[in-house]
Order: sequence, then structure tokens, then C-alpha cells
Amino acid sequence: MGYIREFYERFIKLEEPEWRFIAAHFQKQVFQKQEHIIDLGETENYLSFIESGLVRFYIPGDEREWTFHFNFHKEFTGAYDSFLTRTPATYRLQALSETMLWRISYEDLQEVYTHTRAGNFLGRFIAERMFLTCARRTIDLVRYNATERYLQLLKEEPRVLQQVPLKYVASYIGITPQALSRIRRQIS
Repeated sequence: MGYIREFYERFIKLEEPEWRFIAAHFQKQVFQKQEHIIDLGETENYLSFIESGLVRFYIPGDEREWTFHFNFHKEFTGAYDSFLTRTPATYRLQALSETMLWRISYEDLQEVYTHTRAGNFLGRFIAERMFLTCARRTIDLVRYNATERYLQLLKEEPRVLQQVPLKYVASYIGITPQALSRIRRQIS
């Protein structure tokens, strides 16, 4: 759980009793490679911190899947809209490698919010960060063509290209794997 404390303390100093209270509400869970963390139609009951591993967000389809987000180690993850609204998820979260999560339930998170200033602060910070990520992704999809989106990814998120299979990278930038191969050939 040291990574979670490290994450918190990048933003706010934790007193030991406050940290013990927060830490007591998290539980560890490991997902195997390709295992679904949450499936389509399930309500997200946990906000999770990735100690190790990689998580893909995607919408399944009859002909192809649409990948729209990734989370890496030392990041929070989850179907946050489902978590907040207590409604079924309209997409899946999948572990792309063995993934160790520290998870806090919706009810326990409400208790942490109520009883700690750090929990409240971090909750707001995570919500704001998720909103900004979503807004930026939407703007990038509208503003840039596939080659520009790939170049943006190369520049701003090289770990996606280093750790994610290319078929998911192609889906993430909205093209086929064959089109991604052409783009990669053209720019190299």
C-alpha cells in the first residue's frame, strides 16, 4: 500500500492516524492477464489503485472493439461514471497484464470522505483529473486525424506505445491495425 500513500502525499501530508484509517478501507485483489475487472452491465463498486499492471477500457462490438482509455501502475482506475451514479457500466475494464489493485468500495469511500480531510481532497483531485483526461481525449478525437493522434501519443504518452499491444493502440486512435502499420511506416 506504500504506493497509495506516496500518491496521496504528492498532494497532501497525511497524519499517521488518518493514513491508518484510509488504508484500513482498501483491499488487495489480483487480476490475471486478459481478465475483466468489470464487465458490460455490471455496476462498478470499487475505485481501484493500480500497484502493478495495466488496464484497458473498451466498448465491445460485433465486428470490432473500441478502446478508449488505459490506466497504468500508480494510477487510480475504475468505471468511474458507473461508480458515481451506481448504474451499470456501458463498457469493460480488462487487465492487459497481471494487475494488482488496491480497491475501496463505494460505501467505504463515502466513510473516508466523511472522516478525513485527505480523503475529501484526493476524491476531488481524482474526479478533476478524470474529467480533464476525458475532455482532452474528446477534443483530440475531433481535432486531429489518425496520424496526428498517433504522433500525439508518441510524444505525450510513450508508455502506451511501449506497453500496449498495437491492435489496442490502433483501436485507441480510431483506426485498424493495418492503417496503424501504414502510419508507422510513413513516419519512420
